[in-house]
Amino acid sequence: MREFTPDGLGKYNGKDRDEIYVAYKGNVYDVTNSELWMDGDHQGMHEGGIDLTEEMDEAPHEDDVFNEFEVIGILVNNH
Repeated sequence: MREFTPDGLGKYNGKDRDEIYVAYKGNVYDVTNSELWMDGDHQGMHEGGIDLTEEMDEAPHEDDVFNEFEVIGILVNNH
């Protein structure tokens, strides 16, 4: 499985390149083709290329929303 550091994940923000990846609980998801993620932005609430784990507490949906997306890697620390 592909490994992403926080800095590496940040390159997939939908602005620097077309792909939009986000992390949640250690998994990295490809949300590029979601109509809810346009140009790296999720309805003015979240940016692409980041770990959304802590931000999910304030989301209006449960974490099962990630079941709709493919896990393409894991998030690792870049010590």
